[in-house]
Amino acid sequence: MRALVINCTLKPSPQPSNTEALADTVITALKGHGVRVDVVRAVDLDIKPGVETDMGEGDDWPGVHEKVLASQILVMASPTWLGRPSSVAQRVLERLDAMLGETDDEERPVAYNRVAGVLVTGNEDGAHHVISEISGALVDIGFTVPGQSWTYWHLGPGPGPDYLDDRRGHDWAASTGRAMASNLVHAARALEAMPLPAPPS
Repeated sequence: MRALVINCTLKPSPQPSNTEALADTVITALKGHGVRVDVVRAVDLDIKPGVETDMGEGDDWPGVHEKVLASQILVMASPTWLGRPSSVAQRVLERLDAMLGETDDEERPVAYNRVAGVLVTGNEDGAHHVISEISGALVDIGFTVPGQSWTYWHLGPGPGPDYLDDRRGHDWAASTGRAMASNLVHAARALEAMPLPAPPS
């Protein structure tokens, strides 16, 4: 089984990413279930605006799209900015939108029988709102989002330190992340054993 983690931080490599640091706890848990994990830091790529799988010359999204289709598990990881998902996360969701028009050999939307979860960091309130926005978009596209397939860290309300600067709340976020990983893996296995059929015509 394979998983893809898309880190939607605004910070390009090699800058430290709070979102990546929390994602590492989920990645470790997924690997503990025997899952192979790929990680994409979307801001490092030239992901063109649009809602097609390939927006033409210089567009790096087709390579990410291939990784999505090679995976049974997708984890969207985003910081909170102004109480909302990052602009990078929104760009990724808009490009995933193209999957609504893609079907497999059995006429199922290609996101069917893939599971997804959400991970959020931020030093202000808004994590649950970001989780619900991203989860709702992923369900629209066709992913299955299992119960409690999320984790987050923040010290809101109000501005404060970042995940990498403060140890408070790390144990809870890591524990929730391990539960998230377990729920994603077991839901993916259930869908593998009994896949969703194509929608009725």
